[in-house]
Amino acid sequence: MTKLYPLLMQPLLKRYLWGGRKLGEVLGKSIGDGNDYAESWEVADHPQGQSTVANGPLAGTSLGELVRTRGTDLMGIESPSGRFPLMFKFLDAQKDLSVQVHPSDEQGARLTPPDLGKTEAWLILSAEPGALLYAGLKSGVDHESLQQHLQNGTVDQCLHTFSPNVGDCVFIPAGTVHALGRGIMIAEIQQASDTTFRLFDWNRVGADGKPRPLHIEESLAVTDFGRGPVDPVAPKSSGAGSERLVACDKFTFDRHTLIGPQLLETHGKFRIVSVLEGAVTIDDPFLGQPLVKGSTVVVPASCSAVTIRPQPKATIIEMGLPG
Repeated sequence: MTKLYPLLMQPLLKRYLWGGRKLGEVLGKSIGDGNDYAESWEVADHPQGQSTVANGPLAGTSLGELVRTRGTDLMGIESPSGRFPLMFKFLDAQKDLSVQVHPSDEQGARLTPPDLGKTEAWLILSAEPGALLYAGLKSGVDHESLQQHLQNGTVDQCLHTFSPNVGDCVFIPAGTVHALGRGIMIAEIQQASDTTFRLFDWNRVGADGKPRPLHIEESLAVTDFGRGPVDPVAPKSSGAGSERLVACDKFTFDRHTLIGPQLLETHGKFRIVSVLEGAVTIDDPFLGQPLVKGSTVVVPASCSAVTIRPQPKATIIEMGLPG
């Protein structure tokens, strides 16, 4: 049986009306001629899509197949859902996304099985002047007032809104009303769920001239009205050039600015590593070429440690399970 090694992932591109071309132009993804490339699913094990291994003897194997056949070696844990527990994506929003909210695990198990909840975090990669991000409800907004604004088509008046800066990280726990505004590109780490309840769609109509379906009852049922406004997190230094962006019960999220080799230890759990700036090499015979901006690797739990070398400097993000 092939010993697991650092897995360079082949992403799955998703095309939606709100997408653009930056996934190709900025991150080097293989896009065609269209202007609707919205998401690059870098690490995904979901019925809606699978990322695959791009290097070494396991090339072409889906992440889901590795979970089924090599789950403990890959993850270091047994997955309760039978899936890889996290998803990692890049998103290019060239139009406003709908105002939406995701359920908790308990709510998801009841409302949208087999998908569970969806807690996520965004890292801002680019933001055009005047671009807006919507995260959380304004102070004082309760169930009754939100319902009234829904009837009036003025939900935007309830939303905490700000202009993000490149490098900002925004933590979106399940139950947080949110929307990504046009002109923003992000890296997103999340639970392995695609459950979204659409609360408000800016009074738009689709290509057929009709409003897109909303999920108002479900959205109101799962909204955390005690959450309030959500601002960018304050990163915490965790060593030379390293910052802890998010630590929650679903995942950890770190950013590393590398000017020399860095040892990444797995401590018996998988790690996801993605290159945001520059290039790196990882000491492994199946990763002979430098990993450039936009490249993503899953380091299996069975790899006790890998050395990451910037060429000559780089910024990477590291994600994994807590504990």
